[in-house]
Amino acid sequence: MNTKNMNFWNRLLLTPVVGLALIAVPVSAAEKTAQGSDLQPVELPELAAISTEGSANRATAPIEVEAPAAEAVAPVVPLMLTADPAESQAAIAPISTPTAPTAPTTQSEVRPASEILNEVTQYSGSSTSQVTGVSSLGQVTSITQLSDVQPTDWAYQALQSLVERYGCIAGYPDGTYKGQRALTRFEFAAGMNACLDRISELIAASTADLATKEDLATLQRLQEEFAAELAALRGRVDDLDVRVSELEANQFSTTTKLTGETIFGVAGAFGGGLKDDDDSSLQENNNILASGRTRLVFDTSFTGTDLLRARLSAGNFGRFNTTDLQGNTVLGSDGRLGFDTDTDNALQIDILTYQFEVGPFVAAVAAQTSDFRNMGLFTVVSPFASSGRGAISRFGRYNPIYRVAGGTGAGLGLDFDFASVKVGYLAGEAGSPNPGSGLLNGDYGALAQVVVDPFDALTLAFTYANSYNGSDSNDAAVGLNTGTGSSRSRVRVGDRPIVANSYGAEANFRVAKFLQVGGWFNYSAVRVIGVGDAQVWNYAGTIGFPDLGSKGSLLGFVVGVQPYLGGTTGFTVSDRRQDNTNGLHVEGFYRFQLNDNISITPGVIWLTAPNHDENLDDAFIGAIRTTFTF
Repeated sequence: MNTKNMNFWNRLLLTPVVGLALIAVPVSAAEKTAQGSDLQPVELPELAAISTEGSANRATAPIEVEAPAAEAVAPVVPLMLTADPAESQAAIAPISTPTAPTAPTTQSEVRPASEILNEVTQYSGSSTSQVTGVSSLGQVTSITQLSDVQPTDWAYQALQSLVERYGCIAGYPDGTYKGQRALTRFEFAAGMNACLDRISELIAASTADLATKEDLATLQRLQEEFAAELAALRGRVDDLDVRVSELEANQFSTTTKLTGETIFGVAGAFGGGLKDDDDSSLQENNNILASGRTRLVFDTSFTGTDLLRARLSAGNFGRFNTTDLQGNTVLGSDGRLGFDTDTDNALQIDILTYQFEVGPFVAAVAAQTSDFRNMGLFTVVSPFASSGRGAISRFGRYNPIYRVAGGTGAGLGLDFDFASVKVGYLAGEAGSPNPGSGLLNGDYGALAQVVVDPFDALTLAFTYANSYNGSDSNDAAVGLNTGTGSSRSRVRVGDRPIVANSYGAEANFRVAKFLQVGGWFNYSAVRVIGVGDAQVWNYAGTIGFPDLGSKGSLLGFVVGVQPYLGGTTGFTVSDRRQDNTNGLHVEGFYRFQLNDNISITPGVIWLTAPNHDENLDDAFIGAIRTTFTF
């Protein structure tokens, strides 16, 4: 075969190969571009085998194609297009020499590779954003936010759970989900990872407070270490159970609580005689007293909010003699001790009261009480109020205004968050059928009180009392009798009845746990019916040091002026219109708490002018009070 013919057949063989390369190379180049890499030359190894006889300058190197050809030739192996970068370069089947030329295929049968690849890239990016919720896609919190998801869709419940329970699905900015689109494996992995992370967070939050294996091991070790203590505690609990059962079987009452108090006291008064008179002295007319008092208190509750109290008392601790050997009055009621009681050891009911609730009110009914304080309704605002644990003197316990009346009566109180209002009425002759006696016609006292707590450490009380004391068979009731002060402060003029309007104020400030400061003031405008008017005054200041030395102990001081006659109009009392001086009452005591049931209280009282009489020497009263509570 000559050289000319050989060149013709060579060209004929090369024609379909070049056509195939022209259709394959653009697809590969487009895919490389989608991956962000440079165009690489496509080698056609079949071309290297073609003989190049007769052409001295023909090269056998691989052919580089940089632009797609216009058309493809018919005998082409089908190309597999994919968006997967691993398959971005399509494999080209070996080229065989056709036996006859075929007609070329039309351009409409094959879509341009760039168009197909652009669609894959756009879809892949959209799907990935849909799963991971990045960029402009918003987080979906309710399935109803996805407009193209309907309850009739087969995957509705699954999507609802992922959105509302786990919160790991995002929608498109137009509010759609586009659930008909396909998903690549990379997108599936990203979405699955987001949901698993959310599930892990929920599990960690729900199990954060659960005991770990280390906690259980620690607990087991503690049980082993404290096994002996637990056994001992179990034994003590069993013992207490036996004792409680015994108490329940032998208790005094299912509704009544019994408490008691016994006081042993030793006291003596010294001085107080007429000045410049060595023969006039309390010391010559008073021995040291040693006696006692016992009280039994029965507290009964029927509803849990009520209280029935009955107190029985007996004692033989009398008052100091009030006159000297010459008959001069030396001590009035200003020398009385706080715990003196003389019933010749006969048992008496000195308190019988009942308290109960009436709606928002607290009511109290008293069949017998010595004063308004023991009625159980009123607050005297004093840390020294107890006769067995408070001040040594009667005056040092609390404001005498609460002693203007005693007997039978009732009261009503209303408590607020920071204040309380209380009123009460007591009749001294409620049980007497005599004319001018009884519940409303005899001696009485009506008291009103407002207690204010501006803050926890401060308590203030303002008190008003109206009282009447007249002539009857009980001679001791005549006058303004509070059991304290000078003899003239009673404003007693024969058997003339009196009416008094008394005004009082009390305060106690708890400065610290170890310090309290307080006091009171009282003024009484007294009218002796048919005779004239008088004024009676008293005031005091107190300082207390709770828990000084030991828990339950108390150091206390009282400095004041006991009730005195400040002046009269139209009459005199014991030939005087007023007490000629205002003597001081100075008292100090220390209650030493031995244990929960026993306390010992030594105390001293100094009266600078006994009975508010400047003609008398100073009087001193010393006492030791031992109190047993049970």
